[in-house]
Amino acid sequence: MNTLRTQKPIAITLGDAAGIGPEIIAKSFLQEPALLQGCFVWGDVGVVRKAVRIVQGDTVPRPVARISAPHEALEVPPHCIPVLQAGEALPELPWGHVSAVAGGFAGQCVMQAAEAALRGEVAGIVTAPLHKEALHAAGAPYDRYPGHTEMLQAVAAQSLGKPIEQVPVRMMLANDELRTVLVSIHTSLRQAIEAVTFDNVLQTLLITHAALGQLQGRAPRIAVAGLNPHAGEGGLFGREELDVIAPAVCAAREQGCDVSGPWAPDTVFMRARKKPGQDAEFDVVLAMYHDQGLIPVKYLGVEKGVNVTLGLPLVRTSPDHGTAFDIAGSGSADPASLLEAIRMARSLVTS
Repeated sequence: MNTLRTQKPIAITLGDAAGIGPEIIAKSFLQEPALLQGCFVWGDVGVVRKAVRIVQGDTVPRPVARISAPHEALEVPPHCIPVLQAGEALPELPWGHVSAVAGGFAGQCVMQAAEAALRGEVAGIVTAPLHKEALHAAGAPYDRYPGHTEMLQAVAAQSLGKPIEQVPVRMMLANDELRTVLVSIHTSLRQAIEAVTFDNVLQTLLITHAALGQLQGRAPRIAVAGLNPHAGEGGLFGREELDVIAPAVCAAREQGCDVSGPWAPDTVFMRARKKPGQDAEFDVVLAMYHDQGLIPVKYLGVEKGVNVTLGLPLVRTSPDHGTAFDIAGSGSADPASLLEAIRMARSLVTS
């Protein structure tokens, strides 16, 4: 166990202030204070206080303590919610509306928390949902990034003094039944198909092998999904499996990976699903594009899913859902996925 890292706090970024992020953060602190011990919110004090009032209703609200540095989160009194103010206090924002102000503030929180993690001031970060349209509306630099993953990759590359292509990252979606890692992330389906190259598939396999090997203490059993129906059916439905994916699988095996495939994508996820009292055949499935991998995980329950960014020089997890503008401010948002993301972050910083 890395005791030095476990003595550092975990930062939870606010997410979009007009969405459910503040509410699920407040609920997490209220429902599982032991799990949240040593965590703090990188965000806005006023927004967190408003969220606490919504969650607690007429009862005396949980105190929110403003801190000025991450290490102070370890010193706040019990039952306080520590918040590090990311910048100027946010104005009053209506729930459930796209706002450039909220989008820019959410991006600012993520970048500041990531930079703190890279400096070693926090053990890891858990990111509450941001709204991609609001992020884009905020303008530079946030409009360059389709989402959290690409933003964190850019921050890491700048910190390391490397071109962004030399800091490859991948998205893993996981719950207690299934894990999937994606070859491509936020891109069009046409571009995602073009991204199925030997280099990209091999790189994804090596990143998955290294990251999960560290987490599990052994080489993960990786199943690779085909791109085409029936994994191409021997070339009848496409040659990507024969010409690209299978050679990448062979190359990964030569480098020590426990990997097989390509398997038919309509059945491989079932083979990797862990059921009560029954071990799964695989530890993780490598999916060729975003929806191929995310639909099976989300079908098993969005409230259980966790997004983990692999390949970063910092720990980052997030809940597997969006800002839910339709219910923001109602007090009805479920914090289960955020709580799972915090548990996952704790397991990663102690592995």
